[in-house]
Amino acid sequence: MPTPFRASSLQTALLLALTLPAAANAQGVSPPSDSSDAQTKPKTLTSVHVTGSVLGNDYTADTSTVGAKVPTSLRDIPQTVVVVNRDLLDAQGATSLQDALRNVPGITIGAAEGGQIGNNINLRGFTARTDIYLDGFRDPGQYYRDVFDLDAVEVLKGPSSMLFGRGSTGGVINQVTKEPELKSFGTVSATVGTSDRYRLTGDINQPLSDTSAARLNIYGQDMHSTRDVLNNRDAGLAPSLRFGIGTPTQITLSALLQRNHDMPDYGLPPINGRPAHVNEKNWYGLTDDRTIQSVNAFNARLEHTFSDNVNLRTQLQYSQYRTDARETAANSIVTSTGVTLNRTLGNPTNLPLQDLYAQLASHDRVIHDKLLDSQTDLVTKFDTGSWQHTLITGVELARETYNNQTYTRNGLPLISLLDPVYEATPANVQTTVGNYAQSVGKTAAIYANDSIKFNDQWMVVAGVRRDRFDAHISNTISAPAYAQQTASFTSVRGGVIYQPSEKQSYYVSYGTSFNPVLEQLTLTNGTQNLAPSKNRSYEIGSKWNLLDDMLAINAALYRLEQTNARTQTSSGEYTLDGNIRVRGAELGAVGHITKHWQIFSGYSYMDGKIVKASDGTQGNVPANTPRHTLSTWSTYTFAEHWEAGGGPTYMSQRYAANTDKTSVGGYTRWDAMVAYHQPSYDIRLNLLNLANKRYFDAVIPSDGGRAVPGIGRTALATFTYKF
Repeated sequence: MPTPFRASSLQTALLLALTLPAAANAQGVSPPSDSSDAQTKPKTLTSVHVTGSVLGNDYTADTSTVGAKVPTSLRDIPQTVVVVNRDLLDAQGATSLQDALRNVPGITIGAAEGGQIGNNINLRGFTARTDIYLDGFRDPGQYYRDVFDLDAVEVLKGPSSMLFGRGSTGGVINQVTKEPELKSFGTVSATVGTSDRYRLTGDINQPLSDTSAARLNIYGQDMHSTRDVLNNRDAGLAPSLRFGIGTPTQITLSALLQRNHDMPDYGLPPINGRPAHVNEKNWYGLTDDRTIQSVNAFNARLEHTFSDNVNLRTQLQYSQYRTDARETAANSIVTSTGVTLNRTLGNPTNLPLQDLYAQLASHDRVIHDKLLDSQTDLVTKFDTGSWQHTLITGVELARETYNNQTYTRNGLPLISLLDPVYEATPANVQTTVGNYAQSVGKTAAIYANDSIKFNDQWMVVAGVRRDRFDAHISNTISAPAYAQQTASFTSVRGGVIYQPSEKQSYYVSYGTSFNPVLEQLTLTNGTQNLAPSKNRSYEIGSKWNLLDDMLAINAALYRLEQTNARTQTSSGEYTLDGNIRVRGAELGAVGHITKHWQIFSGYSYMDGKIVKASDGTQGNVPANTPRHTLSTWSTYTFAEHWEAGGGPTYMSQRYAANTDKTSVGGYTRWDAMVAYHQPSYDIRLNLLNLANKRYFDAVIPSDGGRAVPGIGRTALATFTYKF
């Protein structure tokens, strides 16, 4: 069972500091006025606005596109939405999507496994591997995402197939890129850190005319780690052009070009169901390992406003991704007498670590992903009697391809578990060509979503989407040699919102989603004839604006269930008789508590259970689903130009696989920051993992359950020049 949440005294103080001002202010929320002015005033909830920020940094977000396909007030979205904006990313010294998502409770990280590389994420207990989006388009590439060109990261919690199609069981993650603006500005930032960490970014915006502008974001980095051998050498640029700004017709053209040359990390193998208690710097691979990735994504968007009530938007995205991976990891644990331990049970043994060895195995493949996706949305506003409608109708057509050529290196060495020797691939190792998988997936969908405002207090959001997903896969060696499946599914979404005043919003919502067996364009043999798994979610929540609209608070209870999960029977066949359920609660707060003090905080409780299964996991906790997650980031400005702050990230125990045989313990990691701000430059010092806590960032279910250690204490000094 997961260990109970035990907050430290300092965490408790932070939570009390967050809660007490909100509670005190909540008592003073005034009821709706009965005056005629109040009756005619629109009751759409006011966005959080901060007018007293000394330095201009603001962690709040007024709207999000992730909950309705168009910019919508967060309080008019009947689901939990978390927006991590640029100011928060900069304050924390975040460089990757994984860094950004530390701020979102209920998200856990998986690491590279099998044919999967890059960002592998669990959201509300379910994989979100294919639920990452870039400006509203599916971003399926298996690469490590940087934030150099992002304005924000939006996370929508709960099934959302009505908005996004297949997948989205636990929710979706949308990366919002920077857009050209009609003003001239630029920034250049240089970061130097301990453990040989170097990073350079640039953001240059230039108007081209009264209605057009261009913007270029670039980055390059050479980042080593507190663990041995590891380093990442990455670079990218993101140019964009925007025409017709402020006119009825706008055209936006953008691209993302990124190159990664990284050292893979499969973490530590388990011993007795826990990560091996060895030096956390230990690395189990070969020094000529590498993961080389290229990303080329191109986006074109046309928006035309026919009138105040009719708007058309059509978008086209083409993206291609290539990954060339030569990766080595500890496969099995062997004793000095040649006995192989049972990795399925977490490698149980009474032997001392110096008598154990790790047998290395290869995870080599070359992967090509391509996506061509088009979306067209028509937004119309109209009245039926006293009811006000905002209707979004649309169509999506997409074609995805996935090719994966695997390789196997034979004769890899056996190395000491306690004191591994770092060496390149031995000369006697031979490489054989493995399976070549080719997959194609085609999506055709139509959808409609209507937001109906009945009066000043009541709203209803209702939507429906019909998807047809046609996919096939072929293999040269692995089974099946060929499989094809067509899945048609109708997804629905509904929510009722009650807003008794401009400070309060209460909602209930229901949503569905579906997961076809070829959802990720990969397939486990024996599942090809199974229908899609189905998911449904119930959520009830509330959102408040407090402290004169400076602080936004949200709370939600939810139940998420996969009603026909795929499970393997004792005969090796697969059925749809499984049931996985996650019940949970979420709390969040973002904004200013005082003019000088602001906070971004969230807590998630997840009670996950495999209710029914034929594979022996019934009654277990789903993999990578901790009972408690908490993150708090708080900063205070003083002496006119100074800012300081930080906060904890907490995660309770979680299991590496559904078997619940291998687990990693809970941890609290503390980060801190101090910054000096001037109109033309900023200087910032970030301290990551201030207490040098030993913890594990990601878990991998394969080979008994590996665990990847998190970063040790790291200092980052950043200088930003603004012009």
